[in-house]
Amino acid sequence: MSAHIVSGFDEDLEVLRSSIAEMGGISEKMLADAVTALVRRDEVLAQRVINADNRLDALQRQVEEQAIMTIARRQPLAVDLRDVVSAIRISGDLERIGDLAKNCAKRTLAIAGGFQPPRIVTGVQSMADLVLEQLKDVLDAYAQRDLERALDVWRRDDQIDALYTSLFRELLTYMMEDPRNISFCAHLLFYGKNVERIGDHTTNIAETVHYLVTGQTLTAERPKDDGTSQARIEVDAATGK
Repeated sequence: MSAHIVSGFDEDLEVLRSSIAEMGGISEKMLADAVTALVRRDEVLAQRVINADNRLDALQRQVEEQAIMTIARRQPLAVDLRDVVSAIRISGDLERIGDLAKNCAKRTLAIAGGFQPPRIVTGVQSMADLVLEQLKDVLDAYAQRDLERALDVWRRDDQIDALYTSLFRELLTYMMEDPRNISFCAHLLFYGKNVERIGDHTTNIAETVHYLVTGQTLTAERPKDDGTSQARIEVDAATGK
């Protein structure tokens, strides 16, 4: 990218990009650690995820303040203004990702020490791994101004929805089979929904990258495959199950 004629403006943009990069790194680690804490039943790691959210919140406020100051002092136009606006948008999405990862960690603490059916967290882990890959890809797309990579993330949103629908049905089955599973599975349902929402925020970031690079809003409808609202529980008339 060519240097802006006002060196001070380039410095302002670099500060914004650096803050976004730090936020991205924190949000990635929070999500990865939240999943690890669930799989390992690690309450200490879950608490560490919760504590990390404070730094993410502080960085988001810093990005907003820096962006406002930059607009006020430099009065940027066209692509320069898009750069600043995009930083504000992405910082908001990353802050929400942190909140959702923190909520996942709280679910881990809530179910710690309770009855946990074996292998039941596998579906959650698979979905989280996919979302984490999307988060990494979209942050790289932003850093490199890579439009095609951003669009690839955007197109993959339906894969996460499909995994959540599958997880939803599986957990309902576990709850019907054994009442002891209900509390644990209910927490996992909320956990899975938080992960699915993180996937939505990666898609938001992909749309912001599209706006940053092209100057146009991505108006196409997102690919969605969430069938949980139409999910039905089949009950056997003879057994009542």
